[in-house]
Amino acid sequence: MTSSVTPIPKRVPDAPNSGSVVMALPVPVVAVDGSDNVTFVNPAAEQFFQGSAATLSGMNLQDIIPQDSPMLALVHKIRRRGYSMSETGIRLSTPRIGTHTVAIDATPFGEEEGGVLITLHERSMAGRIDQSMIHRDAARSVTAMAAVLAHEIKNPLSGVRGAAQLLEGDGGGQNRELTQLIVDEVDRICKLVDRFEVFSDRPPIERSAVNIHEVLEHVIRLARTGFARNVVIEERYDPSLPPVFGDRDQLIQIFLNLVKNAVEAAPKENGEVVVSTAFQQGIRLAVPGSESRVDLPLVVGIQDNGPGIPEDLRRQIFDPFISTKPGGSGLGLALVAKLVGEHGGVIDVESRRRRTLFRVMLPVMKSSEYRDE
Repeated sequence: MTSSVTPIPKRVPDAPNSGSVVMALPVPVVAVDGSDNVTFVNPAAEQFFQGSAATLSGMNLQDIIPQDSPMLALVHKIRRRGYSMSETGIRLSTPRIGTHTVAIDATPFGEEEGGVLITLHERSMAGRIDQSMIHRDAARSVTAMAAVLAHEIKNPLSGVRGAAQLLEGDGGGQNRELTQLIVDEVDRICKLVDRFEVFSDRPPIERSAVNIHEVLEHVIRLARTGFARNVVIEERYDPSLPPVFGDRDQLIQIFLNLVKNAVEAAPKENGEVVVSTAFQQGIRLAVPGSESRVDLPLVVGIQDNGPGIPEDLRRQIFDPFISTKPGGSGLGLALVAKLVGEHGGVIDVESRRRRTLFRVMLPVMKSSEYRDE
């Protein structure tokens, strides 16, 4: 009598259903019926549109986004043509969600005629980090320019100033006025060139564990006793944040510059500046020349309720000589971008009327760096 063993087939894990996959997607997904009424939103869409699924479901898309939005035009075009389409660079702006630049993928969807499934891909962090790299390049170009300015402008100007002073002693009253004008203008130009010296190449920063809240409290104390006496500064901190691995003095310089800009942008009446900190997972920056990545989980926000940055200046706001202030030199934010870059972080800005937010993302101190202390 022979015995046989029937092999037990290996169990193939159940594939996740399509609904759970869509719910887990980190990008907003919205489904609408043939009348543009919302039939489904995933959690990412709830966050994007600042509303719960119960609130958004059943609403008409035209009540969520502007009626003249290219997103609506794209949905209607897909409904007419019956196939998937994509568009990039679409701007969505409402008082509830703020201003976002997105790419949209949309496709016919569902059993009912006219249904469309919409997926939004915000430019957000990847685009902002790319833009931050441009800011760093701009700051590096200023660094090179600073050395040229110091040599090619200051040295000849010292000769011009000396010659003007010699002429001043030999001239009459009118000539003295003219020579004094030359001296004053030379001194003014030299002071402008001196401001570029902060961009010149300096030794690597000396890093240590820095409590970001101590830095911000020091900056706010300086502001409240000086330039921010008539502005309300609100602090919204996450007290559990680990320290930054950086230079305390340079971090003070970064945030003092940003807070001062925010105070100057805020209205004279009911002006408000919000300084916030948060821990944000999932933001990583590639290190040039290597395959390693740096996590940037610590986020500091400086927000004001001023008129906002003109749209045509937002992409260049960190470039040298770009300023929204009358008579501004446009060097402050260029220096901020340079110092943030030296700390291995990135900076970006979102702006609309009554809400301009500068966000600085920084690496935190690792446990191995603690041991090195």
